[in-house]
Amino acid sequence: MTFVQAGAELGNQYHDDRVLRGLLAQRLPAAMHTAITPELAELGAQAAQAWQRERERSAREPTLTHWDSQGRRVDRIELTPTWQESREIAARYGLVAAGYEETYAEHGRIHQFALVYLHHVASAFFTCPLAMTDGAATCLKAAGNAELLARAWPRYLSRDPATFWISGQWMTETPGGSDVGNSETQARRDADGQWRLYGRKWFTSAVQADTALALARPEGAGDGADALTLFYLEPRDAQGRWRDLVVNRLKPKLGTRELPSAETELLGLVGEPVAGLGHGVRAIAPMLNVTRSWNAVCAIATMRRAIALARDYAFKRRAFSRLLIEHPLHRTTLAALQADFEAAFQLTFHVVELLGRAQHGKGDAAEAALLRLLTPLAKLWTGKLAVAVCSEAAECLGGAGYIEDGGLPQLLRDAQVLPIWEGTTNVLALDVLRVLRHPAALQAWRDAFTAMLQDVPSPALQTACGTLRTRAQELLARLAVLAADPLRLEAAARELAFDLARCFAGALLLRQAQWSLDRDGDPRPAAAARRFAAGLQMARDEAGALEDDLLLARDG
Repeated sequence: MTFVQAGAELGNQYHDDRVLRGLLAQRLPAAMHTAITPELAELGAQAAQAWQRERERSAREPTLTHWDSQGRRVDRIELTPTWQESREIAARYGLVAAGYEETYAEHGRIHQFALVYLHHVASAFFTCPLAMTDGAATCLKAAGNAELLARAWPRYLSRDPATFWISGQWMTETPGGSDVGNSETQARRDADGQWRLYGRKWFTSAVQADTALALARPEGAGDGADALTLFYLEPRDAQGRWRDLVVNRLKPKLGTRELPSAETELLGLVGEPVAGLGHGVRAIAPMLNVTRSWNAVCAIATMRRAIALARDYAFKRRAFSRLLIEHPLHRTTLAALQADFEAAFQLTFHVVELLGRAQHGKGDAAEAALLRLLTPLAKLWTGKLAVAVCSEAAECLGGAGYIEDGGLPQLLRDAQVLPIWEGTTNVLALDVLRVLRHPAALQAWRDAFTAMLQDVPSPALQTACGTLRTRAQELLARLAVLAADPLRLEAAARELAFDLARCFAGALLLRQAQWSLDRDGDPRPAAAARRFAAGLQMARDEAGALEDDLLLARDG
């Protein structure tokens, strides 16, 4: 018994990613694309190396020590090596800063999120506090709080690991997660006029963050969400000791175990209102477009990694006298995963592009309406899809996919947070309905969808265009009927949201496919577009489908 099966391996995650490289070549100015390629390639190599190192490390979870040897309460949290390394990488590559620097203006967000996409899976989920740091920076800027901007903004955007700060988001309490109006945390003024927060936060993401944003109810403010105030906190002093806070325990989570989430008790922690008193939920709203975009980028990064592992294994594993990649059914499975991923990728980076344009005042009213609609759509669809893709990818490896050392079990566990964090699928579907109350949003969706398909003249893509047009017409007709019955509309919100996301993503994928055919004759995006459209109508021309599956399964 001498046979040893070679395991799945990763190459440079930039050089091996045809989808990312194609998107950047299409959507960025040529000079910018050339300028950022070296650092993307560097981070792509680092991502593969870090993934391999993580497989060999035993310390994959933080630990909490409540008491020191003398019996003093210290609540000391030891972080994993990968987590600590990720902080250095995040600062050095500007994973937050790149989204705000003026170097590339409205294209800066694409640059930033290309970096995030490459680093996410190798980051030990350090991308979570990075997303919240990006969101905190957005909130402070929107509030126009000059004092907090002067104190925190340069730290959030620092490229120096010694001065770089990350932020947490401390909203969740036992009475409610998404329904924050039931918050029981109180804010009281002390003798010096400072606001101090008291209460138990059931889930404090990234408890080791340098700052945090938290909701609390000022004493005497009354009930309901409108009475809540958004506070800025600095939980630790210069020596790293907790300020009027105890850590009750680290959360025993299904996934994202490297990320130190905790239950904390606020015992008079000093806080500063971000945007005056009251309307705290409104004050935190600017964060959502940003953090939901991060969620979608992390989702497609997770899909990409799972598919890369499944594809590499298919070229190494023999079963029934053939490599897995030589079995037509296995190729069809890989092709379906690749097509879904490519559509999700196009939708996510379109949201990123719109976010950058809005941030720099380049978009018009139609783009603003489209961004409000596509952001929750991208988040809800990619979050659910990431779980499905990771599950299928693990199955592609058979029993080997179920073994912890191979990495896919961790990807699957970590993916499960993506449909939950920053709003569950149902919560986001209801957000979509709220956006659709404004006719401009659906009109912007319809106009952009129509325009993209009009720009796809290739005969090889016309069947896919026709499929998408038919699905969109059916979807819009159903929306019009349901609009007259609010209860039925709400009951159908989830599937309507999925359909809105898929149809728009398909149009974006067709646009990319046409560009690739025109530029260098690359048939793979076209194969992905046809495969994705065929999946929407659940019918395929098997003669052409086998060729498309071979392209997508073998080469991505």
